[in-house]
Amino acid sequence: MENNAKPVVLTIDDDPIILNSVLSTLKQDYNVRPFKSGETALKFLKNNMADLVLLDYNMPGMSGFDVLKILHENPRLREIPVIFLTGSVNGDDEIQALELGAMDYLLKPFKPKSLTVRVRLQLELYRYRHHLETLVAEKTQELTQINRKLEMRDQITLDLLARASDLRDHDTGTHILRTTEYARVIVDDLVENPAEGYALSKIQGWDVVEAIKLHDIGKIAMPDQVLLKPGRLTGEEFEIIKTHPAHGAEMLRDAVRELEDDSLLRIALDIVYCHHEKWDGTGYPRGIKGENIPLCARIAAISDVFDALTSARPYKDAFPCEKALAILYEEEGTHFDPYLITVVKKHEDEFIAITAGRT
Repeated sequence: MENNAKPVVLTIDDDPIILNSVLSTLKQDYNVRPFKSGETALKFLKNNMADLVLLDYNMPGMSGFDVLKILHENPRLREIPVIFLTGSVNGDDEIQALELGAMDYLLKPFKPKSLTVRVRLQLELYRYRHHLETLVAEKTQELTQINRKLEMRDQITLDLLARASDLRDHDTGTHILRTTEYARVIVDDLVENPAEGYALSKIQGWDVVEAIKLHDIGKIAMPDQVLLKPGRLTGEEFEIIKTHPAHGAEMLRDAVRELEDDSLLRIALDIVYCHHEKWDGTGYPRGIKGENIPLCARIAAISDVFDALTSARPYKDAFPCEKALAILYEEEGTHFDPYLITVVKKHEDEFIAITAGRT
């Protein structure tokens, strides 16, 4: 209904007397469109709209119930309020009409005042409902925009924190980017090919990939003389480096306690604390093994080690991808989860492509 235009009221009734009565009663305030059958009214509604429908129950051919069902099956028409007009005093008919979506029920012959009041009330209710729906839609859009900004802020904060921790240990800060991409390959396979003990939802998979960015955050607490040493570490220095998972986990625990329902933070805590654990229990800091190591940390272990193998260090050259993959496969069942290694084998080309695109 356009502003300042009369509301359009469709009247569907096979009785011309009723049609004329409705027209004479409502024409002053409404644009009344009379139809003798449901078929002709529905044809009109294909290219036009109505604000309210007065619908006879008992008509030859298409009944009022048939028309009501068709209206409610059409997304464009289902919100039009419908008032049933009928000469039947059968209470079951009234109940069925209301259950099918009719807003009101008026017996014929009707009193003009009764019809006028019911039409006015239903139109007012329709406008109010539409107004509320518009307000809800606007508020939903506003909240969506706010949430999107918050998510972007969180994403930027996460990336900056991860990059800061990465830059302490790597010249370019790109280790974290490659490690994330290797993890994404594994995670995508687990999401698409769920297996017992390895199934991830898309949301869980996304959280794992994002959380892996923080796997070395504990290195922020490492002394420069150890972390930035250009040569190989002594045994004592390596013991210091081995404390970085515990330091990182301690950094995250308070956040996890504050936001218990944040799955990304919980996953990040597991990754930070356990990504140096080994399948056979010889890793650190706790020496846990097998499936006791969180799945997300087992994924991070493969991604982290593969990038370390294919990266140059002051004390070693970068290994070719083929050699790095061979080392992963040799440590299947000792360092790495055997099932996850089978996933890597399926996606060797993707690992090689990520390595070839190093920045």
